[in-house]
Amino acid sequence: NHKNSCLFDVVETAYADATLRPNQIIAVALDFTMLNKDRCMKVVDATRRELLTPFGLRTLTPKAPSYKGMYVGDRQSRDQAYHNGTVWPWLLGPYVTALRKAESCNTHDLKNLLMPLFTEQLTQAGLGTLSEIFDGDPPHLPRGCIAQAWSIAEPLRAYIEDVLCIRPKYEDILLV
Repeated sequence: NHKNSCLFDVVETAYADATLRPNQIIAVALDFTMLNKDRCMKVVDATRRELLTPFGLRTLTPKAPSYKGMYVGDRQSRDQAYHNGTVWPWLLGPYVTALRKAESCNTHDLKNLLMPLFTEQLTQAGLGTLSEIFDGDPPHLPRGCIAQAWSIAEPLRAYIEDVLCIRPKYEDILLV
């Protein structure tokens, strides 16, 4: 998607969805990405500009007509917001990895990206854990279940691998 300097969300034979969503950051974070360095940097920049919050990535840019900034209301209203603006903390993991790869960030900067999630939220909704999602709009209140495994696991993986630089040794893994 050259117009928005990022990737398309969905590509089919006669259709390409240019909606800015966080799925593209995973393509950059992969250990063996198909994207060149310039394209990786553009994806990271678009994600930072439109989707990044202190507690994770929004599931949709606020500029989109279907954006829902708060996960509130009846079940149907919440369902509409779930993939259309809510913040998912687990997406900070691939974002931090993508940032390290695309921009060669130092570990101090990467740590600073993760710290608000850990320091401000580990005692908010559930003690020692993180909520499933947050509102897309400030103040990004915690929503969904109060203890979500992937909300802890991915940011923690990024902290261990990208901040502490303790990464798996792929050459020691037997590929079958």
